[in-house]
Amino acid sequence: MTLEDRPEQSPAHAPGPKKFEIQIDRTHYAVTESQMTGAQLRHVPTPPIGPDFDLFEVVPGGSDLKIGDDDVVTMKNGLRFFTAPAQINPGAMLWEFDCATTK
Repeated sequence: MTLEDRPEQSPAHAPGPKKFEIQIDRTHYAVTESQMTGAQLRHVPTPPIGPDFDLFEVVPGGSDLKIGDDDVVTMKNGLRFFTAPAQINPGAMLWEFDCATTK
């Protein structure tokens, strides 16, 4: 078979970018990059994840991994991520409550 004899590939059958199904804060997203930085992952949701939240990759049966902006994550179907406040001050609410009730 020569090059001229081959049937043309229709656009419907042309290979496209691979899609990876991931979750961020239990919301499903499809991404096409095979590797993404933490900064790129932060821009997947709308609105993007702000600097006041940390991004973590769920590690089943292990310790979850904090993903920094420059960290590179290799995408695969089923990856799950979650966000948490970047700074947790557990005594802040109690102190505010104590101050309010002692006035």
